[in-house]
Amino acid sequence: MRMNRRVEKPIVAIMKGSKEKDSLTNALNLLPIKEIIKSGDTVVITPNWVKDKPPSTGVVVGPNTLQSLIRYVKGFNPSRIVIATGSGGDPTPTVMHSVGYNKVINEEKVEFIDLNYGPYTDLALGHKIIQETKINELISNVDVLISFTQLKHHEEATMSGAIKNITLGWPPAEVHGFPKKKLGIHEDLHGFIIAMAKKIPIDLAIVSADKAMIGSGPSSGKTVNNQGLIIAGTDPIAVDTIGARFLGFLPQAVYYLYGCYKSGIGEAKPENMDLKGVLLEEAEKLFSMSAYNTEIVLDKGSIKKIHGSE
Repeated sequence: MRMNRRVEKPIVAIMKGSKEKDSLTNALNLLPIKEIIKSGDTVVITPNWVKDKPPSTGVVVGPNTLQSLIRYVKGFNPSRIVIATGSGGDPTPTVMHSVGYNKVINEEKVEFIDLNYGPYTDLALGHKIIQETKINELISNVDVLISFTQLKHHEEATMSGAIKNITLGWPPAEVHGFPKKKLGIHEDLHGFIIAMAKKIPIDLAIVSADKAMIGSGPSSGKTVNNQGLIIAGTDPIAVDTIGARFLGFLPQAVYYLYGCYKSGIGEAKPENMDLKGVLLEEAEKLFSMSAYNTEIVLDKGSIKKIHGSE
């Protein structure tokens, strides 16, 4: 089982365009994709399919952009592309067929695996409540793991981004129940996310703010329309750190994000990231104007330190 990302350097691209799928392509072109995806790889894409709601709500990812991502990945000649996720709100096939992801999967002739079911392998976590969990055995065959999700406030996790998408998308509902609360994940949600993040490296993190959610996420908040705004990068902690800033949070405001950083999983200091594309200050301005109709910019004039003004 993999223990490290393909590219350890924290490179983050922020793009804003007229279409989400075009922004995604432009952001990915700013990353060292040839170092991430190699010929013959098994590439697994985990999209956010948390609940049976349309993409216009900001609850789930857009099928058109997912299709663009699949086609982009195909350009690097992988041997296998798998769409794999496990919904926590509704049965995964219900979300897949209702939103139209099944059409994308059929058109692109890629595989689909519902992570809510086996066959399983055991994943040791060392979490204080959940020492280990069963997880789909696909985890043992992944060469490249891609997380594709929407940016959201979250009523328990504070925010939902690339890290939470994987750490809550992979534990099987067959074992943990719907909505994955039966065995204690939500008794220490942040600690569980950290434990999972240590075990499952994310090679490519994609967080879309094209349709984001503020207020009460992951599925009942206010939709924010910010056409074509997207974040992509080689380090999921770095990508989620940038996403958190759009929402007004420094890293320590999101306990699992700060915990991942302190555990050495990734970078949470923007000054140590290789930031590309749209300037961070400009992106924060764009998002806040769409969300709140006023400018709320953490990094106005300069990058704010990890603990704020010092």
